[in-house]
Amino acid sequence: MSREPFKLAGTSVNPGETRLISIPAARLYTDTPVDLPVEIIHSRRPGPVLLVCAAIHGDEINGIEICRRIVGKRLLQRLKGTLLIVPIVNMFGFLQQSRYLPDRRDLNRCFPGSPRGPLGNRLAHLIHTELLNQCTHVIDLHTGAIHRKNLPQVRGDLDDPVALGMAEAFGTPVIMDAKVRDGSLRAAASELGIPAILYEAGEALRFDESSIRAGLRGILAVMRHLGMLAPSKSNNTPRKLVPVKASRSYWLRAERDGIVITKIKLGQRVKEGQLLANLASPFGGPEKPLKSRSDGIVIAASQIPLVNEGEALFHIAEFSTLRKASDSIEAFQEHFENETEQENFKEPL
Repeated sequence: MSREPFKLAGTSVNPGETRLISIPAARLYTDTPVDLPVEIIHSRRPGPVLLVCAAIHGDEINGIEICRRIVGKRLLQRLKGTLLIVPIVNMFGFLQQSRYLPDRRDLNRCFPGSPRGPLGNRLAHLIHTELLNQCTHVIDLHTGAIHRKNLPQVRGDLDDPVALGMAEAFGTPVIMDAKVRDGSLRAAASELGIPAILYEAGEALRFDESSIRAGLRGILAVMRHLGMLAPSKSNNTPRKLVPVKASRSYWLRAERDGIVITKIKLGQRVKEGQLLANLASPFGGPEKPLKSRSDGIVIAASQIPLVNEGEALFHIAEFSTLRKASDSIEAFQEHFENETEQENFKEPL
């Protein structure tokens, strides 16, 4: 029995067809139209409807490159179900290289939105009605904020067994149990009963090749987990990479203004009381040490050595099996960094 066409924004995509559809979203103040591009791959064979989206914060660009590479994969010719790819959700922020919309609102706090009101509400309503309402699963791609880098990690409501299965299949070394935030895309998906996970990796306004490769591989692994793709015949995954769930996490903040002299690296295992950084005045004088409050692993860190008192510097995750988490992170970093270096030394085709 043949499948029905997939309908989006008044356009029909037939089974076996791939189409790029531009949904009218809003206008710039120059009266220039702004569209929401959606790549639709609608298989002849039934299966889940997976939404993969990026740049809901306009300066988080790693996910854009991940989406671009997914579209070019030949294995999607054997897809089951329907894949919706939205590389740039917040086109306004992307154009301005900004996290926010023109009115400084966070689009990821505007869901489910409304057809009237501020721009964020209207964009969120468009995404909610046109995309979320037709999905069965969601993968939302993010990076750290400006001047803040995240270790590759997956976040989701791990009390949801489907979301947990997706998170484990994705294959990052760290899984964070993160409850939904009001107004977020993930909260809107949860209200509709749609399992959603969030991939965090890298830093705003920067491409990080290891994070991009890990994200691409993770999405394809989730698609195999959901039965959208056939199981992989190769086993090109890092040894000892077993995703480990963090039991809790916290941010260490600067206890004075000044210059940060960092003593640790992202992904490093730290002990309670270990020196992470010294905070110093640019005019000399005694330095103030910043020490870890517990054993854990640094999963995010500020990338700018200038700080005001109270600003977040290091995100420390705690694990019930710290050694296992440390081994998994080390294997992950070694695998993807080596893979990137090998790719960079290849002769161009």
